[in-house]
Amino acid sequence: MAETKAKRTYPRPYSSVVYDGPVRAPHRAMMRAMGFGDEDLRRPIIGVASTWNEVTPCNYHLHELAEHVKEGIREAGGTPIEFTTIAVSDGIAMGHEGMKASLISREVIADSIELTAFAQGFDAIVAIAGCDKSLPGSMMALARLNRPGIFLYGGSIAPGRFQGKDATIVTVFEAVGAHTRGELTDAELYDLECHACPGAGSCGGMFTANTMASICEAIGMALPGSSSVLAVDPNRGEVCRRVGHAVMDALANDVRPRDILTREAFEDAIRILVATGGSTNGVLHLLAIAREAGVPLSIDDFNPISKTTPHVADMTPGGRYVMADLGRVGGVPAVMRALYDAGLLHAQRRIVTGQTVEETLRGVTIPPDQDVLFPASRALEPEGTLAILKGNLAPEGCVMKTAGVKRTYHSGPARIFDREEDAFSAVQAGKIQPGDVVVLRYEGPVGGPGMREMLALTGAIMGRGLGDTVALITDGRFSGGTRGFCIGHVAPEAAVGGPIALVREGDVIDIDLAPREVRLQVDEAELSRRRHAWRAPAPRYTTGALAKYAALVGSASDGAVAKLNGAP
Repeated sequence: MAETKAKRTYPRPYSSVVYDGPVRAPHRAMMRAMGFGDEDLRRPIIGVASTWNEVTPCNYHLHELAEHVKEGIREAGGTPIEFTTIAVSDGIAMGHEGMKASLISREVIADSIELTAFAQGFDAIVAIAGCDKSLPGSMMALARLNRPGIFLYGGSIAPGRFQGKDATIVTVFEAVGAHTRGELTDAELYDLECHACPGAGSCGGMFTANTMASICEAIGMALPGSSSVLAVDPNRGEVCRRVGHAVMDALANDVRPRDILTREAFEDAIRILVATGGSTNGVLHLLAIAREAGVPLSIDDFNPISKTTPHVADMTPGGRYVMADLGRVGGVPAVMRALYDAGLLHAQRRIVTGQTVEETLRGVTIPPDQDVLFPASRALEPEGTLAILKGNLAPEGCVMKTAGVKRTYHSGPARIFDREEDAFSAVQAGKIQPGDVVVLRYEGPVGGPGMREMLALTGAIMGRGLGDTVALITDGRFSGGTRGFCIGHVAPEAAVGGPIALVREGDVIDIDLAPREVRLQVDEAELSRRRHAWRAPAPRYTTGALAKYAALVGSASDGAVAKLNGAP
């Protein structure tokens, strides 16, 4: 192992219990088998948790990034130990039963990082993640453990090119619908398939991975400027080394995640979410992380913040630009600067480096002569891009992303589907007409189980040219790449008897964004009769991880997290 260049003395609150003294000779013997020596075991042991795998391009390069982080830890005086956990590729799982594993993987990732760190006595942790659920899963683990730690994003993929324009994976999903309509030839679809994803990194737009990376930076658990450096950027290795040094500083100064993850930090994170057109999954994940951090946060906190936050970044899928473009104009610090200048951030709260938000933004400016990011005085829209709707169809709430949506009202007849595949087939077959409200139910946390994302379906709707005339409402989720008049996370969900289970074919549903309402035009007496006649369906899975999740999971309005000892 490399000798440290640092002379600093660090605490070893956990590793000393595992490796010090005569009784720990067996433990040290096992470490020696892997090449660790006396000096290595006298230093703080730093866990480097990576969601590296060959399952998804988002995580494909994370082992290489972990090596740079470990180099920084050694330079600063620590002994790094790398370990990995699972990760699911949302893009590859999309549109079939495999997507039911996606949200469940968030809990498995959090559990596995927690358990490894707990068992091995790591003094501090760096968590490196790339694909959608690996980011919040890693953050949940850091909050749970509450040991000094830092989050590091693997970085966004570079945009692909198709017919002279930037392309992302969402371009491909929407092209499937266009191909069905005859607007794209087989050869053109194949050409797009071959060029949309040019290498390692997470999906390029302000989809869920980049949304959560931006949130992790804004909330203060990632180094400033780290989330917008592309996965393949030569500078990312240096970012990783700095993370290695920074986690040692956090250990020396006893800066812990719950010191950073305050109520004020979550409020600022929500502002970044709605100022950039971020993913609706950000609502689920912020609620889940807050729960692990012991911070009171509810779904009712999102509307007041969204209504007072301007939409300042023109990011796809609701806008035009990808993460590489945002990085070019200053990244998340520049977005934070726009909100700071408008007096919308908690400027005196501290981040993981020990600096205040105000201190980190000194010298940050919004470049002129660009149209990716705007100051609040010239915002794209005066309000943020997420709305929480309630009404007799969603008493606990549901979520809609408004970025790029041109309508504020939709009323139409319900078209009922109890499986995503059935709704997708109906769209592809031309059975959905302008004005319809596609109701997709029994896809919630319990009913799915696992609350599938619907990018295949929403991409087909857009590709069929129905994006401006059809509404979709579901107790499932949407990809961060979804755009259009789409409402998800309906709670209570159908599987537990929520009102969405009582909707019948042809019932009229009104959706009004101004008062944040979604209403089924059926009187209460009729709904009561339907409720009395409703019977819960049999579980779709009775063994394994999916069955376990369905038995434990709570409402989407609380973050779709496990209920422990009967408590939400």
